[in-house]
Amino acid sequence: MRIKSIIVDDELIARNVLENYLKKYCPVVELIGQAQHIKEAVPMIKELKPQLVFLDVEMPFGNAFDILEACQDQQFETIFITAYAEYSLKALNKSAAYYILKPIDISELVAAVNKVQESLLKEEEFSRTRILLDNLKQKPDKQQIILPTLQGFDVIKTETITKLQAKGNFTEVYFAQGGFKLICKFLKHFDEILDAPFIRVHRSFIVNAQFIKSYSKSAGGFITLQDGSEIEVSATYKPQLLKALGAQI
Repeated sequence: MRIKSIIVDDELIARNVLENYLKKYCPVVELIGQAQHIKEAVPMIKELKPQLVFLDVEMPFGNAFDILEACQDQQFETIFITAYAEYSLKALNKSAAYYILKPIDISELVAAVNKVQESLLKEEEFSRTRILLDNLKQKPDKQQIILPTLQGFDVIKTETITKLQAKGNFTEVYFAQGGFKLICKFLKHFDEILDAPFIRVHRSFIVNAQFIKSYSKSAGGFITLQDGSEIEVSATYKPQLLKALGAQI
């Protein structure tokens, strides 16, 4: 299949570099247009109806999220191009969005395009864009996260997660209503994208502070969650836990 695509970036050199990379390394991509800012991008997206948009995060007249907001009625995949914007990366990761850091690494570009192609072929029903925009409007504890499971993807409200436990190359995510899901990500991934009230308390555990029932200093320190489970607190993470709980070390 060919993926009809457009590039939105305010820098001509950046657009040309990406275009050349796509022609050489991603022949599945069919470039049908380019825009340099939101005023050009929005009407172009609505007229050409691309399947994929390569979207720079920071641009004149509005950022990438302003473009997505204006094009909510359009169905397309997005690969974000960003130089830094750490706040954006957390939001992108939570929504399982595809992004590439500048300067563009060819292997990352090819990988992102391949993932988009897989999504289009599978006709995945959830909307990364909708979840991303909703998350940007919500406080961290009210956001949603897309979890890649062995069967596909689940969209979960972060406030329903009680703890996360490392299991080799996977992570077990536990829920307030009971049960857990085995997720195809390292625990480190969640440590990087989950904000407070989530706290790393051990190399194998991240907990939602809203579900902590008590903390005990005995046996080196451990916490008890509302479900009765006890989790050891390692010395490395104890200061940040006590700070988060408003306790004195």
